[in-house]
Amino acid sequence: MDLVEKMLGGAQQPLARLISMVERDAPEVPEIMKLIYPRTGRAHVIGVTGPPGGGKSTIVDRLTHVMRGRELTVGIIAVDPTSPFSGGAVLGDRIRMQQHYLDSGVFIRSMATRGSQGGLPRSTKGVIKLLDAFGKDIVLIETVGVGQTELDVMGSADTVVVVLVPEAGDAIQTMKAGLMEIADIFVVNKADRGGADYLKAELEAMLRIGPRPGWQPPVLLTQANNDVGVAELYENVEKHRRAMTECGKLVERRREQREAEFLQVIREKVEGRLLELVKKNGRLKASLEAVGAGTQDPYSASLEIINNKALLNSWIHELEE
Repeated sequence: MDLVEKMLGGAQQPLARLISMVERDAPEVPEIMKLIYPRTGRAHVIGVTGPPGGGKSTIVDRLTHVMRGRELTVGIIAVDPTSPFSGGAVLGDRIRMQQHYLDSGVFIRSMATRGSQGGLPRSTKGVIKLLDAFGKDIVLIETVGVGQTELDVMGSADTVVVVLVPEAGDAIQTMKAGLMEIADIFVVNKADRGGADYLKAELEAMLRIGPRPGWQPPVLLTQANNDVGVAELYENVEKHRRAMTECGKLVERRREQREAEFLQVIREKVEGRLLELVKKNGRLKASLEAVGAGTQDPYSASLEIINNKALLNSWIHELEE
């Protein structure tokens, strides 16, 4: 494919067009992924997540500045709420990252959640692969900040940075959000405000209760607006990468992510084919209507279908046609 060849040659416009194709799930996407796959797996993917208002955008901006100072190339995926008018991202990349807009070593893409409840749109993994194949040393993902369900980043990132602020509530609330389990590094941003030291101590106490093999998440204080603590944050990102590489956890995490993506793709494709089948298969349509009308419960109806091998074989035949 000509666009892929140009992108692999270093052209940014074909990269942008390929990302758009991945976002709209164009028919060419499987071929695109096949062509770029041998060039993937080299970038370090960093997810920056946490509740809204924590200063994630500022941290990503300052981290990018530190990385560029070390001559690393950076790809940024900035996930924003979906516009109710255009369906696109509410905030644009030029608004977020003005100081990096003209830097050829930085590629920024704003993406809309498009209904995703996990903080990342479905197309994020494909965009990460494109930026990786393009040659970016680092891929930074800033999630939208949707609160307690924002856990998708664990399935995409090598290092997960969770950003909190002193006013975000106590550490118990953080654990309820699931962030204790996914964080590789905690950041208490806006640390010039009261309560920062207390939240840091509470997080550290909770982390001591369940230490992890190979890596114990640090809790860092930053003032991203004043560029305080950001260089230390980057050093800890690098420490995490080295530790995970040395103990084999990075390879294991990436393998689990690939396996999960494989199963997700199968699930989505099978679901799509089943929805097509409902429209033309009378037996399946009748069961669906019975469940919808309330004359049969979903569990009984599904078991009748799953346990009917002859019916399943006929559907498989229809799907293959």
